[in-house]
Amino acid sequence: MATNEITIEAAGLTFNVPNGLFLGGSWREGSSGEKLSVFDAATGKTIAEVASATEEDAAEALDIAAKVQPEWGATAPRERSEILRKFYELIIEHTDELTVLQSLELGRAMPDSKGEVAYGAEYFRWFSERAAAITGEFRQAPAGNGRIATTHRPVGPVLAITPWNFPLAMVARKLAPALAAGCTMIAKPAQLTPLTMLYMAKLGQEAGIPDGVFQVLPTTSAKRISTLLEDDRIRKLTFTGSTSVGQALAAKAAEKTIRTSLELGGNAPFVVLSHADLDKSVEQAVAAKMRGAGQVCIAANRFIIHEDLADEFETKITEKLKTFVMGPGTDEKTTQGPMVSEDQRQKVIDLVKQAVDGGAKVLLGGNEALDNLSETHPELDPNGFWYPATVLTNVTPDNPIANEEIFGPVVAIQRVSSDEEALKVANDTPFGLAAYVMGEDMKATMQFAEKIEAGMVGVNRGAISDAAAPFGGVKQSGLGREGGFEGIEEYLDTVYLALDF
Repeated sequence: MATNEITIEAAGLTFNVPNGLFLGGSWREGSSGEKLSVFDAATGKTIAEVASATEEDAAEALDIAAKVQPEWGATAPRERSEILRKFYELIIEHTDELTVLQSLELGRAMPDSKGEVAYGAEYFRWFSERAAAITGEFRQAPAGNGRIATTHRPVGPVLAITPWNFPLAMVARKLAPALAAGCTMIAKPAQLTPLTMLYMAKLGQEAGIPDGVFQVLPTTSAKRISTLLEDDRIRKLTFTGSTSVGQALAAKAAEKTIRTSLELGGNAPFVVLSHADLDKSVEQAVAAKMRGAGQVCIAANRFIIHEDLADEFETKITEKLKTFVMGPGTDEKTTQGPMVSEDQRQKVIDLVKQAVDGGAKVLLGGNEALDNLSETHPELDPNGFWYPATVLTNVTPDNPIANEEIFGPVVAIQRVSSDEEALKVANDTPFGLAAYVMGEDMKATMQFAEKIEAGMVGVNRGAISDAAAPFGGVKQSGLGREGGFEGIEEYLDTVYLALDF
């Protein structure tokens, strides 16, 4: 085994994963020698110790990124395209390792982790096709006194900060378009889940990414890396995470007029209109809620159900969630893994308590079921961060659980008496990342969907992410778009050439 690697043994696989900083194409310890611990969410035990970057390490990474930026930006688009395609192929080739690694450090059930591998890989295939298709323009000036030409060039070194809940897809959504555009990138993975990104860096190196073009800096202190925003050489910030942190970083980036894209918090409504197909609604509601045990930025947060369908919806979704099997993410029988940490579980506990104190009724799960977990599920490690699938009804719009991201396996149901009331409740939030609407009258359903204040709307479907589609929100849920045709534009400057002929 090489230096700065650890051996992972889980789910019948044995493979090596880097645990050092990835700087300038090499793996190394942090300058202070400090380590951060990665935990198994199912047991609370330490999986690995990973090098923790300092401000000095971050400054060195930027020196390297700035030095190699001109050469990488001048690389032939076809060459960048072929590297991205090779990266895609390597991710697919190592699906099993990436699946197990995510389920181990995140706690997520393996079917969900395997789905993320396929989804994240698709960004590299999609942007491999976009790299060689960057367009410009040439036309006559309307005044007839010359020509207008436009071209594009890479923005420059990028700082990417990713969250813990999608350790592969979040770096893929940022790295693939940055590489396609010709930008270098310094990435900071979440402290809770750094191993997947480090393994991705290993695959990227094998794919042919030149030394210094992509660097990875795990750290115990995000501020050590965000200090790079004080340097004029950073020309782009891309961040996925909480609204409060994103807004603070954006304010810092604004001091240097750094281009910024943000994917922030959500409060997604899942609306079941009076004419919806009930069985389809329940099926899609589960898809929109339970992936990753609800720890998903676009997870349905508020279930807004027409009163004519509410009783049956509650019964059917309760029965559906009873079928979920809690267990370690790396167990093939598991369909619902633990929360990522005790802090995350406690947030869910608090929100459920506030909901019940405010008049909500528990139909399934809840804090009482958590208290009795050792009796009902003795097979689960008591040190794991478990929370059972939960259904609440009689939730009111003013309750905290209807106004904060739950980020857990809790279905919080509100009843409405009309489609007009449903729209009012759905839009009564400062957030606008994702939304979902179910209805069989397609004209009425589409009119409703077009009035929802969200950057992405699932119409009769609970899974909406697609590398070929623009991902992003409105209002306090973010700026810019990732994926789709728009995604590469976040990493390109448009240059206008005025021609005198």
